[in-house]
Amino acid sequence: MDSTLICSCFTTSLTGYIINIKITAKGNHLLNIKKSRGNITDLQTTKKLNNGVEIPYLGLGVFQVKEGDETANAVRWAIEAGYRHIDTASLYGNEKSVGIGIRKSGIDRKKLFVTTKLWKDDMLRGTQMQAFEKSLKLLQMEYVDLYLIHWPVAGKSLESWKILEQIYKSGRARAIGISNFMERHVDNLLQDAKIVPAVNQVECHPCLSQQPLVDYCKKHGIAFEAWSPLGGTGGNILDDPVLMKLGDKHGKSSAQVTLRWELQRDLITIPKSIHQARIIANTDLFRFELSSADMKAINDLDKKPQRTGPDPNHMEF
Repeated sequence: MDSTLICSCFTTSLTGYIINIKITAKGNHLLNIKKSRGNITDLQTTKKLNNGVEIPYLGLGVFQVKEGDETANAVRWAIEAGYRHIDTASLYGNEKSVGIGIRKSGIDRKKLFVTTKLWKDDMLRGTQMQAFEKSLKLLQMEYVDLYLIHWPVAGKSLESWKILEQIYKSGRARAIGISNFMERHVDNLLQDAKIVPAVNQVECHPCLSQQPLVDYCKKHGIAFEAWSPLGGTGGNILDDPVLMKLGDKHGKSSAQVTLRWELQRDLITIPKSIHQARIIANTDLFRFELSSADMKAINDLDKKPQRTGPDPNHMEF
């Protein structure tokens, strides 16, 4: 029959439209054009932070990636695939290799957005500035694009934030922010902060949507960034029947569906992989769109929240 569908191709243009071309068994072409939701149209699409700095929505995370070739290769492959956002931390122990991977890629440093983080040990020791300078030395960079407090530390977060404000004013961090801060942590910080954090990076995936915190951050002009966006190493979120069914519907993997869900929520996301094929596959997010029904189906997975990392509400240092 003429209505038998044998092929479906989706393309998203840079002007924010989704083109759906269907080819029937008799060779007829059915063309449907609709305006895309949002303006995230390609890998280099950026979000403007509260200080005007632009951060790419999609980045590469390197948590638990080994120092040496494993990290350097992952970073180089990501840049070659079009990523312009790399996220590391002093805790990860791979800042040196991140820098090596960037230099091996041959890309102009100014075209990249690089994040690193201040670990709690340096907050407790009072060596925050030394830790930042060590990170720059390991990365072999004169500045980072974003510097975060990695975890809230009772009695030390505000002290550390004041040092990050100094770093920001010196021009050695283009933006400063926080990670794993819940509402009460941010409330406490904002009481005396001179600069509102630009970003809050928190665990977020379909089984932990963090919508109340997302809304809170938006209210305060803080961009929300998702770590462990695919559920983390050893997790089984991507095996969920809902995500797999939606993947079949759109001709995508459950990972791609999940990352698309995050982008359509206007979240910055930093999936991790050390495999070149997966690093590339995680960029194939801009030629399909989730419907409102698709989004609701994924949102409903959060009815029984599941964490893969520690709960900041109960993590005391």
